[in-house]
Amino acid sequence: MTQTPVAQAEEQGDPYILDPAKVQDPPTGWGPSMRFLGPGMITSAAVVGSGELITATTLGAKVGFLLLWLVFVSTFVKVAVQIELARWSISTGRPGTFGYDDVPPRIGRRGWISYLAVLMFLQFLTSQAGVLGTAGLALSMLLPVGGDPMSKASLGFWVLVMVAVAIAIHVSDRYEIVEKVSTVLVVLVTAVAVALVFGVQFTPFAWDGADLAHGMGFKIAAGTMGIALSMFGLTGIGAGEISSYTFWCVEKGYAAWTGPNDGSEAWVERARGWIGVMKKDAWLSWVVYTMSTAAFYVLGAAVLHPQGLAPSGNDVIKLLSRIFGDTMGPWAAVVFLVFAAVALFKTIVANVPSLSRQTAAALSVFGAFTWTDTAARRRMMRFLMVFMPVIWGLLAVVVKSPLQMVILGGILNALYLMAVSVATLYLSHAQTDRRIKDGMLFTAYLVVSAIAVFAVGLVSLVDML
Repeated sequence: MTQTPVAQAEEQGDPYILDPAKVQDPPTGWGPSMRFLGPGMITSAAVVGSGELITATTLGAKVGFLLLWLVFVSTFVKVAVQIELARWSISTGRPGTFGYDDVPPRIGRRGWISYLAVLMFLQFLTSQAGVLGTAGLALSMLLPVGGDPMSKASLGFWVLVMVAVAIAIHVSDRYEIVEKVSTVLVVLVTAVAVALVFGVQFTPFAWDGADLAHGMGFKIAAGTMGIALSMFGLTGIGAGEISSYTFWCVEKGYAAWTGPNDGSEAWVERARGWIGVMKKDAWLSWVVYTMSTAAFYVLGAAVLHPQGLAPSGNDVIKLLSRIFGDTMGPWAAVVFLVFAAVALFKTIVANVPSLSRQTAAALSVFGAFTWTDTAARRRMMRFLMVFMPVIWGLLAVVVKSPLQMVILGGILNALYLMAVSVATLYLSHAQTDRRIKDGMLFTAYLVVSAIAVFAVGLVSLVDML
């Protein structure tokens, strides 16, 4: 009986330990490679959350179809950094967090980015607490506990349910579970998002080809530059997703199947082959999360903008559910609320293991435990995958995220974006084997991508300060 790639990886042991016995020839072409894709679906699950559901919809509500083209540009530009950092991870067997520690200058015994990586735990708290709270609101509006959907009891009940489910999914800390659950939820959410966009055609807010052509005109009207910059920064992958992707590429087996770099041409061929599989995976995930983001944007542009409505925050969910209910019937409001809750919860499902890995790796860099000690790493991971969602739930319902913590989280996220772009360029230049790099065209794309990611962080930092 032929084993699946996941079963093979499990049998071969810890994917973070490179062993020549684990090497495996890569597939060629899209068909054979499809069996080996997966990390990108976890990334897509993390990307399309409250930022896209609320922010993209709000931006569409503000300017209509005008900036639809920017959804595609802003997500496309950032992918090169994701691919290049994953290339380094596949060739070294090390997740990005450990590479960040190699980037000069050093402060004490650690690279300067390592301190940011530890502090990012605070940003993880505020961002995911917000996602949990918004998902809890959607579920509470759908099935209120005690009669009042806005009550702390009802919101708390649904947040508790989601925390319990997230912990149950991840307590075993198995890569294949994360991949399978993320893939199912991503496909479901993307399909429903597109269906909602076409469902608008049966309401008074129908859009047409002229609207799409206007949105793809690569224009920015006077007075919309601020919104355009906001969209560029808030759509697509961020520093957290870029960093997490390197963990998933290693755990999928790309690095183990490539094997340790022995300087041979055979290693180069294997590395280039598995990097090619990774690039297919990254581009497929780009298509998925860009489709979802564009769908959210069109909902705002088609439904909210013509009415002069530009809600923000949780009001987006409340308003859209009411509009769908008023125009298509109560069933449409129910469908939208279920969709919103699943879309948001999907982000939590992906981020519990992703952010736990980033936090654990950052602690390992500072000597809390040895990353290649499989038992110690799994103990730390299981602790964090219980601890983190519990704290997110408490912040979402009981404590609420203090304004100062939200501001600090925003500053840290901006700095981390800048740091990841710098680190990717440094690691590509200083440590990635030149024989497995792409040509000058991709190098130019990478530089533009890194500058764009750095600029997003810089603009966000200026705004926060």
